[in-house]
Amino acid sequence: MVTAIVHIKAEVDRITEVAETIAEIDGVSEVYSITGDYDLLAMVRVPVYEQIAEVVPGRVNKVEGVLHTETHIAFRAYSKHDLDAAFSIGFPEAD
Repeated sequence: MVTAIVHIKAEVDRITEVAETIAEIDGVSEVYSITGDYDLLAMVRVPVYEQIAEVVPGRVNKVEGVLHTETHIAFRAYSKHDLDAAFSIGFPEAD
């Protein structure tokens, strides 16, 4: 799985609408409103690297109200959350 972290600058009066639209795009797993130079952060998770081009410039950048994006590619996952998801086979954990 390839993970990209996408910082998004949006038109101020359309942030909520932009976030909701981006959250519906295949390959986008989460969208957060954030502080700082950008308004939103989207987590993009796709099976192969080439699909990032389909999701970010192909779909996210074309959402009305998106002004600018900055994309970072993750090399490795170290958090327990990501590692648990990678090795999960769909069975609930026993108590």
